[in-house]
Amino acid sequence: MPQDVRHIVLSSPVHLFSFGFGAGFSPVAPGTVGTLLGVTVYLALVSLDPVVYVMTVVGLFLAGCWACGQTASVLDVPDHPGIVIDEIVGYLVTMLFVPLAWYWVLAGFLLFRVFDIWKPWPVSLVDRKVPGGFGIMLDDVLAALYALLCLHALVWAVQST
Repeated sequence: MPQDVRHIVLSSPVHLFSFGFGAGFSPVAPGTVGTLLGVTVYLALVSLDPVVYVMTVVGLFLAGCWACGQTASVLDVPDHPGIVIDEIVGYLVTMLFVPLAWYWVLAGFLLFRVFDIWKPWPVSLVDRKVPGGFGIMLDDVLAALYALLCLHALVWAVQST
């Protein structure tokens, strides 16, 4: 990562937030590293009242839209690979109302990464056509909704046997 990008990100709490407090600096698979940070954030939030959890996720989404827009603009890159707050929020959406167990945490991680990388329609359309911070965040939330549906189907299948 160029030194000027590192300097810009470290110079502002907004950009540091967009970069997942440094997770986006990973030289290999920053989106996966950001999702791993999402796992730790999830584990910190999972014991909250469900309404508070959802409100927190919505707040992080809105803050992420603004922050990602600012960071993308300053870096002059539509969706810099180091911007990973979208992966963090995406993982939190994936885990909505999922029972807490290590295997569901792992399954949510894997499913979210698959859908975030694969980008099935309309995720791919949003990724290409929706600009700015809202677009950066929205494609990951849509990928997370696919992962959420699959994860809930798995939970249902396991619990109904």
